Amino acid sequence: MGKKAVCLISGGMDSAVSAAIAREEGNEIYAITFDYGQRNKREVESAKEIAKWLNAKHKIIKVDLRQIGGSALTDNIEVPEEAHGIPATYVPARNTIFLSFALAYAEVVDADYIFIGVNAVDYSGYPDCRPQYIKAFRNLANLATKRSVEGRPIEIKTPLLYLTKAEIVKKGYELGVPFEKTWSCYREREKHCGRCPSCKLRKKAFKEAGIEDPTEYEN
Repeated sequence: MGKKAVCLISGGMDSAVSAAIAREEGNEIYAITFDYGQRNKREVESAKEIAKWLNAKHKIIKVDLRQIGGSALTDNIEVPEEAHGIPATYVPARNTIFLSFALAYAEVVDADYIFIGVNAVDYSGYPDCRPQYIKAFRNLANLATKRSVEGRPIEIKTPLLYLTKAEIVKKGYELGVPFEKTWSCYREREKHCGRCPSCKLRKKAFKEAGIEDPTEYEN
């Protein structure tokens, strides 16, 4: 019988490719998505489409981070067109919150792995996407769970951590990821704006990978 993997699915390219890798490795996929009060709900709809494509069991968790704010994604803060340092689109402690829920869910369904699509190469300067952060959370997970105490730790896997965005696109293309169903834009739009830092990274990735970009952009 195959092993189980809890996969964090945001609706974006990275999480879709990460989950596709989990499936390629023979795991039964338990997808988890967070409706966290983000201004653009389009990514949640994309997450549903990706989970369906993966034939995954899908759970959507509501956590209203608007009550905390402090981010252009959850508060009345303008989304910048250029990112400098830690950008306004950083959501305070988001990956820590999400991984904590994923860890709890993994214990409940008796999963062996958690897959998260964090990337430390072509990323947006978020501190909770760095290798040091993942290492620290792995240590925490080994201390915090019943499974670990009983000698069956839950492994946190980050298959995209050291890949460029172009390499991520190539890997997803090999695995048949339906990139047209994914969502990257930070803004509240029907189509990708094409101008925010996330859209720019997306366009650049397809161009450098030499793969046709299926995304509909406003510009």
